[in-house]
Amino acid sequence: MSGFRLSKTEFVSGVQCPKMLWLQRYQPECADPDAVDEQLLENGKEVGKVARDLLGEYALVPPGSRAEKIAETQRLLKAGTPVIAEASFAYEGCFCSVDLLACRKTGEVEIYEVKSASKVQDIHIWDVAYQYYVLTSLDYRVSKVSVVTVDTGYVREGELDLNELFWIQDVTAKAIALQQDVESRIAVLRELMEQPEEPACALGLQCSKPYNCAFFAYCTKDLPHPNVFDLAGMWMRDKIKLLNKGVCSFEELEGTLGGAASSTIQGKCFQQVRHELHPQLDEIRTKAIATFLSYCRYPLYFLDFESYNAPIPEFDNASPYEQIPFQYSLHWIEEEGGELKHTEFLAYPGGDPRRALAERLCADIPEGACVLAYNMSFEVGRIRRLAELYPDLAHHLLSFRIADLMVPFRDRDYYTRAMQGSYSIKYVLPALFPDDPELDYHNLEGVHNGSEASAAFREMAALDPETLEERRAQLLKYCGLDTYAMVKVWRKLCEVAGPVSERG
Repeated sequence: MSGFRLSKTEFVSGVQCPKMLWLQRYQPECADPDAVDEQLLENGKEVGKVARDLLGEYALVPPGSRAEKIAETQRLLKAGTPVIAEASFAYEGCFCSVDLLACRKTGEVEIYEVKSASKVQDIHIWDVAYQYYVLTSLDYRVSKVSVVTVDTGYVREGELDLNELFWIQDVTAKAIALQQDVESRIAVLRELMEQPEEPACALGLQCSKPYNCAFFAYCTKDLPHPNVFDLAGMWMRDKIKLLNKGVCSFEELEGTLGGAASSTIQGKCFQQVRHELHPQLDEIRTKAIATFLSYCRYPLYFLDFESYNAPIPEFDNASPYEQIPFQYSLHWIEEEGGELKHTEFLAYPGGDPRRALAERLCADIPEGACVLAYNMSFEVGRIRRLAELYPDLAHHLLSFRIADLMVPFRDRDYYTRAMQGSYSIKYVLPALFPDDPELDYHNLEGVHNGSEASAAFREMAALDPETLEERRAQLLKYCGLDTYAMVKVWRKLCEVAGPVSERG
């Protein structure tokens, strides 16, 4: 019993799935490192630091051992410190650090838990309920418990207004209502963590809610492959329902089709199952593809943006988590059979990149031009936002005729087994051009996907000039491959649709 140790992060993991907590403690090597959302963690740190000023001047308990943090907290409390950040406490092995602890002259204290989310979630209530349990068990009088979230409706104008940026929600009643459950959960986790054998736990919604579990691949390693979890485009809850009915493998999935099961397994999922079990020729609807191609007119511009979404807006006229475009790649073909040309834009760090990007975009793409994007809702959203910000450029920006190159694959007018039920370009591209090193994102250096591109740009401000230019080259090559890949996909569609003169 004396060796029991539980942090609030571990408690929250145990609430989601007790087996997850056990694996984190005893078999951490089984976790999938790619399943960890590093950006979510970074957002939490960024928001937490800014929110420390929300209640006025504060004293910060510095990093250290649990004993050191607890001792420093006691020193600050005895000194009458009004606000303490990372105030730390422990009760019978249960440890927690409070993001902000407000200490009132009446002797009462208030707990403020800061989250980078835009709304309070159930798991946040468990988090603060655990903190309430620890503090009240130590005889602190907790008069208020609040969760602080980010108001995504806030628009920055000048200096940050923390009272507008953050939303403080009183959840005291909810935290108190969970106290018996918190105590019983701790007892269960205490017993669980003492057992040497891995606990059994059925797969369920807790595998992805509220957070994706890093041990999901480990827990599903003994299932047949492919299985129900490999189905693209199906909600997790529906996959779990099938699993609970004893339907797991693709063979079993195929056998359930028809009757009541047909409402669960939609046509596109069945197509994926059928192609996996019965390899056959690609499904290509040339007439539908030709119809799509007929909407596009030369000159054709292939456009892809890169952006980042900071939780704390850095510039005027920006909101929390607003996508800030900082880069684009543009390939274009002026006429059928014409030369493929390319240009690009990449901002330097240190200022708002949006105006320069918008001006350059208007210079590179003529009014009324046909623009192709893959999953165009993202590019359309960025262009509309730029038009809102810069009315003098709005007419030009909004004149683009944008078509979505994803449509033929989303609608399954072109489908192959290798697409694995997905219409993401990261699946479509290797399916159409297998073993082509020129189109393999894994062969790139430094930046291989959009998340890495966003992180790379935000890190550039701290780099020395030489390293910064190396990182810029990596970003340009990555984004350039995105639009070059679109050109290749476009040409493949043209190839299967046949010559223009023969398209119905």
